[in-house]
Amino acid sequence: MPSFREIMCGMSLERGVYEARYGWNRRSGTLIIVAAVFVLVAIVSPMSLALRVVAIVFFGGGALFFAGSIATRRVAFRADASGVTLGGSPARYQSTTRLVPWADIRQIVLWRQQLPYGRSMLYVGLEHGKGTHPLGGRASQAAARALTPNVSGDTLMASRAVNM
Repeated sequence: MPSFREIMCGMSLERGVYEARYGWNRRSGTLIIVAAVFVLVAIVSPMSLALRVVAIVFFGGGALFFAGSIATRRVAFRADASGVTLGGSPARYQSTTRLVPWADIRQIVLWRQQLPYGRSMLYVGLEHGKGTHPLGGRASQAAARALTPNVSGDTLMASRAVNM
């Protein structure tokens, strides 16, 4: 049975292990509340039935999916004796979760992506050693380089946002 601290903080108390799990926080709560407001507006506002259905399915379904993926408390990031586990995306968690052995890691990198309106988001990423297989394909690495010119494509593909 997980402790209160593990449930609320999403952190493991195992000795020699750092683990963060997907969980509830201010940003995820705000996102779900905003989606619920859009659903409520779609229900009470005069609009066409088609637009009402699209709004309810998009915002309501998205909020339910997001809340469900958070409620699973899956591993988002874990560092232990075997290496670093990068938790996958909620829609395809099993196929996108990766364990990178310590032997394949050259260094752990903290980097920041600039967002609109002067905001930014912190990321933790892995730089692979020479001769190791990168996590993303060529197309995803090219897109990564275009979006984050100060971070290599390999590091971006082996990064996770430090939020939620």
